[in-house]
Amino acid sequence: MHSAPAHGAQGADLTKLALGALGVVYGDIGTSPLYALKECVTPPHGVGATPDNILGLLSLVFWSITLVVSVKYLLFVMRADNDGEGGVLALMALALGTHDAKPHPRARTLVILGLFGAALLYGDGVITPAISVLSAVEGLTVATDAFTPVVVPITCVILIALFVMQKRGTGGIGYVFGPVTLMWFVCIASAGVPWILRHPHILTAVNPLHAVRFFAAHGKHGFLVLGSVVLCITGGEALYADMGHFGTRAIRVAWYSCVFPALLLNYFGQGAMLLERPEAASNPFYAMVPAQWLYPMVVLATLATVVASQALISGAFSLTRQAVQLGYLPRVTIIHTSGKTEGQIYVPEVNALLMVACVALVLGFRQSSELADAYGIAVTGTMAITSMLFYSVAHHRWGWSVAKAGVLLALFLAFDLSFFAACSAKIAHGGWFPLLVAVAIFTTMMTWKLGRRLLGERIAADSLPLEAFLEDIDRTNPHRVAGTAVFLTSIRRGTPAVLLHHFKHNKVLHQQVVILTIVTDAVPEVAPADFVHIKFLDRGFWAVTAHYGFMQTPDVIRVLRACAGQGLYLNEAETSFYLGRETLLTGKGRGMSPWRKRLFRFLSRNARSATDFFSIPPNRVVEIGTQIEL
Repeated sequence: MHSAPAHGAQGADLTKLALGALGVVYGDIGTSPLYALKECVTPPHGVGATPDNILGLLSLVFWSITLVVSVKYLLFVMRADNDGEGGVLALMALALGTHDAKPHPRARTLVILGLFGAALLYGDGVITPAISVLSAVEGLTVATDAFTPVVVPITCVILIALFVMQKRGTGGIGYVFGPVTLMWFVCIASAGVPWILRHPHILTAVNPLHAVRFFAAHGKHGFLVLGSVVLCITGGEALYADMGHFGTRAIRVAWYSCVFPALLLNYFGQGAMLLERPEAASNPFYAMVPAQWLYPMVVLATLATVVASQALISGAFSLTRQAVQLGYLPRVTIIHTSGKTEGQIYVPEVNALLMVACVALVLGFRQSSELADAYGIAVTGTMAITSMLFYSVAHHRWGWSVAKAGVLLALFLAFDLSFFAACSAKIAHGGWFPLLVAVAIFTTMMTWKLGRRLLGERIAADSLPLEAFLEDIDRTNPHRVAGTAVFLTSIRRGTPAVLLHHFKHNKVLHQQVVILTIVTDAVPEVAPADFVHIKFLDRGFWAVTAHYGFMQTPDVIRVLRACAGQGLYLNEAETSFYLGRETLLTGKGRGMSPWRKRLFRFLSRNARSATDFFSIPPNRVVEIGTQIEL
C-alpha cells in the first residue's frame, strides 16, 4: 500500500484504511490502559488512590493525550510528510533539504538528532512487546493466585511464537488486525461506561485545575508521576511513522471516531472504579471488568497486545531498511513477504535480536510494573527529537518565521522534556536498558557511515580518471569478448577499482561494459521517470546510475531491464557481474579511532553480500578481492 492512494482515499476505501490503521497505528497506544493508570497509583512511583489524586491523574492523562496526540501529532507534525511518508528518518531527510537545494546550515546536528531518535525507537521496540503481552497475561492472576507461576512462561511462549511467525509474513493475518483492535476498543469503552454512570463526577477531571492542584499537593513527587502518566501516550510516535501506509485522513478518522473516545472512556472508567474501590489499585483495568468477562477479556487483551507488538516489529524492519538504504547500517537480509505490498518485509537478523531481547526482558523483570520503569524514556526522547526536527522543517522548508515556529517548538518541548525528565528518574530502575540499546545502535550507525565515507574517499583517491582509462584502451586495443560485463561501484566518478583489477589481470574486456552505480535519494520512493539515468561513453562503455528511495529495495536485474527503454540492450544470459570484495586492514591512518576501526571491520565482514542484497543471479557473479588500509 503506497502513500498516494492512501492519501487520496475516499468513502469505502477510507473506511477500510481507517480500520487497518486501528490495528497497525493504534495498537501500542490502544493497549496502554492495561498498565498506564496502574503505574500512577501504585508504589514506588505512583500516589495513593484518593479521590483528589485520581481526579488529578485523570486530568493529566486527558490533557496529555489531547495535546500530545490530537494537537502535536495529528494537527501539526503529520503535515511534515516526505512524499507522503513519515517517521523520524523521513523527517530528518526532509529537514536536511531546503528550497534552494543548498546544504542545511546545521546538517550534522540534524543527522545526529535523527539517528539518535531512530536508535531510541529500537529501544522502544524491544520493550513494547514485552510489557504489552506480559501485562495482558497478568490478568489471569486477578481472580486467583494459582496462575501466578505460569504468567512468565506463557508470556515467553507467546512472544517466541510471535517472532517465529514473522518469516511467514503478515499478509495472511494482517486483515484481522483491524477487526481485532476494533473489538478491543469497543470492549474497553464498554467496560468503562458503567463505572462512569455510577460516578459521573469523575468527568470533572477534564478541568485542568485538578492537574494544577495535584502538582501543588505533591511537589517533586507529583512531577515524577509524569514518568507513569507518559505511558498513556507511548504509541504517539506510531501515528507519524505509519502515515505513509494509511494516509493522514484515515489515521485522523480512526482516532477521532474510535480510539480517542474509547481510551478516555476506559481511563475515566478506571478512575471511577477506584473512587469506589481504591483497594483495586494493583490492577484497575481488570478490576472493573465483570467477573464473568474476566478471562474473555484476558484473551482479547492478549490478542490486542500481539497486534500491537506486530506493529512495532514491522516498524523495526522498516526502520532498518531505511537506515541501510541511507547508508547508516550495513547490508542485511531483506525478504519480501508479499508480492503485492512493498512495505511487508522480514529482516531475520533484526527479528532474532528482538526476540532474544524481549524474552530476556520478561525473564529479567518478570512483572509489567518492573518493566514500566524501563518504559517511556526512549519514546519521550524520540518525541523531543521529532519536535526539534519539525521546527527545522517549518522554518527552513516552509518559511515560517523563527517566532511562529519557535512558539510551537516551545509548547511541544514543554511536554516532551517534562516527560523525559520525569522518566529520567527511573534510569537506575530499568530506564538504562533502552538508553543502552539506543547508544549501541547510534554508535553502530555513526561508525558505519563514517567508515564508508572514509573508505569511499580512499577508493576515489586511488582510482584512475575514466577518460584516462578509455584513452589507454585506445592505445592497447585489448581483445573484446562477446557479452556484457556489469561493474558495480559506489563511486560516481573515476574508474571502478574492480574494473582496473579485472583488466590488469585478465587483459580482456567484454564487447559491452556497464559501470553501474546505485544511489539512494533522500525521498521515500523515486518516480519511475527518475529511476535510471544512462550515458554512453563510446568504445562500448555505458555509465548507468539507478536512483532508489529509502523505502525501496534495489534490484539490479530490474535496473538493467529498465535500461532498454533508453537504448542499452543486453542479453541477461550473456551478462556477467563483477563485484569487489574489500579486505580491510587496520592501519595508523587518521579519521577513526582504533576501536571504531575494529567495529567497522566487524560490521563489514558480517554485512550481507552485495549479490544477495542487490538480487543479482549468483551464478553470474565474479568477485575480485582488494585490500584497503584504513
